[in-house]
Amino acid sequence: MTEKEKSAQGLLYNANYDSELMRERRFCKAMCYEYNNLHPDKIGEREELIKKLFGKTGKIFFIEQPFICDYGYNIEIGENFYVNHNCTILDSAKVIFGDNVFIGPNCGFYPPQHPIDRAERNIGLEYAYPITVGNNVWIGGSVVVLPGVTIGDNSVIGAGSVVVKNIPANVVAVGNPCRVMRKIEAVNPQYSII
Repeated sequence: MTEKEKSAQGLLYNANYDSELMRERRFCKAMCYEYNNLHPDKIGEREELIKKLFGKTGKIFFIEQPFICDYGYNIEIGENFYVNHNCTILDSAKVIFGDNVFIGPNCGFYPPQHPIDRAERNIGLEYAYPITVGNNVWIGGSVVVLPGVTIGDNSVIGAGSVVVKNIPANVVAVGNPCRVMRKIEAVNPQYSII
């Protein structure tokens, strides 16, 4: 089994010294460099680069520069997706975003997890667990989402939160660690598109 196959199955794998994964990360970094250095007015070119880089995109999306990811092909985004400046997605595992997701500046999505055992960690081994963000989710600025987390539909994650476990649908959650603060009871039908 290759290191890439181990990673896809959530098994311990060598991320630091595997030639296939290193080559794929170099390719992705070159694409991110190209994307981040395009003039902001070159919207069409920016969209085409993201479509080449990501595993799946909707028709309508906008990702502010700078943007960084590790592989690109593990990222899937739905319709009407927006990411503010300085987002990092370390997509060693799938990172899937639903429709109508809005992400504030300086956010990070981190599927990789390093072993507690120092010997395993020091030789470059890690795990990667997928992150899933549902539909109609708003993630405030400087939020960090850790491995294996799912954020339910219609939820809001407050700025500065560190999301270490699943967040249910229809809630406002905030903090470090991120905790549910209250349910979202009603949607104003005047502004709802869902």
